[in-house]
Amino acid sequence: MAEEQFSELANYECSVKKNLVITSEKAKRESESESESEEDETFGKVCPGQDLNDCFDPVQKIVHGFKHFLSNKFHKYPCMFNELKETQHPKFLVFACSDSRVSPSHILNFQPGEAFMARNIDNLIPSFNKLKGSGVGSIIEYAVEELKVENILVIGHSHCGGVKRLMSHPEDGSAPFNFIDDWVSIAQAAKDKVIVEHKNLSFEEQCEICAEEAVNVSLKNLHSYPFVQRGVEEKKITLRGGYYDFVAGSFKLWELE
Repeated sequence: MAEEQFSELANYECSVKKNLVITSEKAKRESESESESEEDETFGKVCPGQDLNDCFDPVQKIVHGFKHFLSNKFHKYPCMFNELKETQHPKFLVFACSDSRVSPSHILNFQPGEAFMARNIDNLIPSFNKLKGSGVGSIIEYAVEELKVENILVIGHSHCGGVKRLMSHPEDGSAPFNFIDDWVSIAQAAKDKVIVEHKNLSFEEQCEICAEEAVNVSLKNLHSYPFVQRGVEEKKITLRGGYYDFVAGSFKLWELE
């Protein structure tokens, strides 16, 4: 029975690899017939008379996306990718939200090798703690100590679901525990400030202000990491906050004094 199960699993894995894996050479040959302008024409379009999800093929999206990358990046700039084979020297460590609408590589045009990325709900950074938060802590430590990044950028954005969750969370302790509310509570100080200073604004307006204030909380928390604090004091690292409004198409950038 064990051998049968193993055999079925092996066949399944081989089948998946055979059907789905994209080889560089095959993709290169196929992508040579496609121009970049033709690829870009598909951006933002849906099938006529159909919802976007009705005509979505996840496998084709992956294949098409990789072929586009090979054609317009990998094979177009061989010198850059040859350098990246050896090592990486990113100038930025970027913390951004996991929201699918706010990819830093798209909105700031970061190229491969330029930015070490970290994305989570509400682009939050907890304060330094040896007992928890090792995921975020290890990202910061590796970027600062090993990669020697010179800039750390925290990007908030409009219509953030994490911020809305924080702002709507009851303060009486009546809500049951869940990972999301526990995580967004990192920005509790931002919520408290907004409620006190902007109590006459609508909930939606408060959320947008809180999204920027949450960035400032994360920037202040960055200072609690010894290696970051040392880098700032030695003027080897600069901390900046950003706010991307995808409704207005604007981007704010600032430094904490």
